[in-house]
Amino acid sequence: MTERSVTHATFAIERVYEVPPARVFAAFARKKQKDRWFSGSSDWTLLEHEFDFSEGGRERLRGRWPNGTVSYFDCHYKNIVPGERIVYAYNMVIDDRLISVSLATIELKPAGAGGTRLTLTEYGAYLDGYDDAGSREHGTGLLLDKMAATLQDEPANA
Repeated sequence: MTERSVTHATFAIERVYEVPPARVFAAFARKKQKDRWFSGSSDWTLLEHEFDFSEGGRERLRGRWPNGTVSYFDCHYKNIVPGERIVYAYNMVIDDRLISVSLATIELKPAGAGGTRLTLTEYGAYLDGYDDAGSREHGTGLLLDKMAATLQDEPANA
């Protein structure tokens, strides 16, 4: 029998982007833009993707890694204020095993001359022996850096 346990963790990540809040928001809100930065590495195979960026909407992303492991991100959007805030809850599943349930908030504020300060705060419940050891924070930071690179590469009217 599996021993049941919950480990709680919270982290916050801050980034400053040299584009306006509307462009950073669009990187989350528009499927074509989000697809450019929010996924596994090049050796990750997409199996399923659903994208409904709206309050009450759902985003699901499932893929297979080269070793056969299947990861699954299942997100529900709770609150969206265009250009300012995104609140969502999500489950992470590895090979049909629920490993965590999280609540995340993204806040966007003007910064400098036309830039954006993004603050992402996440509270996670890591389940039944899954020891995150900071990997969620690290991975989230890498995704935000990947998003920064796509913001630099796309035209302002994208």
